[in-house]
Amino acid sequence: MTVKSIKVKDYRNAAARDITLSSGRNAFVGANARGKTNLLEAVYFAGVGKSFRTPRDRELIKNDCERAFLSVEAEKDGITETVKIVLSRDENKRVAVNDLPISRMSELMGVCPVVLFCPDGLKIVKDAPADRRRFMDISLCQISKAYFAALSQYGKILASRNKLLKSGGATDNTLAPWDELLADVGSKIIKSRRGFVRKLMPLAADRHAFLSDGKEDIGLEYEGVSGENTDEIKAELIRAFARDRESDYRLKYTHTGPHKDDIIISVDGVDVRSFGSQGQQRTAALALKLAEMKLLTDVMGTSPILLLDDVFSELDAKRRKKLIDALDGFQSVITTTDKTDFDGVDINIIEI
Repeated sequence: MTVKSIKVKDYRNAAARDITLSSGRNAFVGANARGKTNLLEAVYFAGVGKSFRTPRDRELIKNDCERAFLSVEAEKDGITETVKIVLSRDENKRVAVNDLPISRMSELMGVCPVVLFCPDGLKIVKDAPADRRRFMDISLCQISKAYFAALSQYGKILASRNKLLKSGGATDNTLAPWDELLADVGSKIIKSRRGFVRKLMPLAADRHAFLSDGKEDIGLEYEGVSGENTDEIKAELIRAFARDRESDYRLKYTHTGPHKDDIIISVDGVDVRSFGSQGQQRTAALALKLAEMKLLTDVMGTSPILLLDDVFSELDAKRRKKLIDALDGFQSVITTTDKTDFDGVDINIIEI
């Protein structure tokens, strides 16, 4: 897939912009606060239906305007796909694919697949498990509409079970139906995530070896209840719910399930989440994102667009060169304040 153009109107600080991209490397270059990240955010929004900077859509509307508009046109196998989104201060966002309105966000997934790496990208490695779960979920939702539906369903069931626990009226009998439902849907999520991590592992190892000049080895392992198929995982979840029942009663929330799982990330056998240097964490995070690009390409049969926001400021010259080389063969957009970062590089520079 290749993103051909980005159009925005009254989006963030832009009254109107119309940007044309090349099929290879692209760079948005300009001073801070000129709107480089805003354009990157618009592409991401067209891919997954939300911003990576705020959960509140209204914050994306230009001051003193009632609506904002964005459009991303992509080409896949010679066929044009256009995503249009209208944001309003007093209505829910409206999304259309090829001018046909969609009623469920699952219909947007996979139309314009994206992979994002930004300064917060280090959270994948060094911060809370929620960031690593989000990493898996965003990828898997773009790959599979069924996964998107299961994740949405799981969230609703979990909210109902926690509401019952918080009410003070929960008993073994009243929790049993929720346990069954939660384990049934949760087993599908865990199976998908475990498979995702296993497929990601050799790809991350390859990219990590490239970025580190083969000096270090990365390891990935899904951290959750055991089981290889949904029946085994479901049975293990039911046992875990029973084991944690007293804790659930006392603290009034559900302690076990995919909403608590994690990815163990190690470098040369050391847990880099807690004990890695900043350089090791940064290299591991980049390796994961480049591996995600390859995995989505292999599974979906088309390449996502890679969005790199202000990443160069976090890298030394050697890692910048390595990263630029790793982008060969993919469409990418990089934001930076200094176009000399790309001296001698075949790249489409767009002044913002």
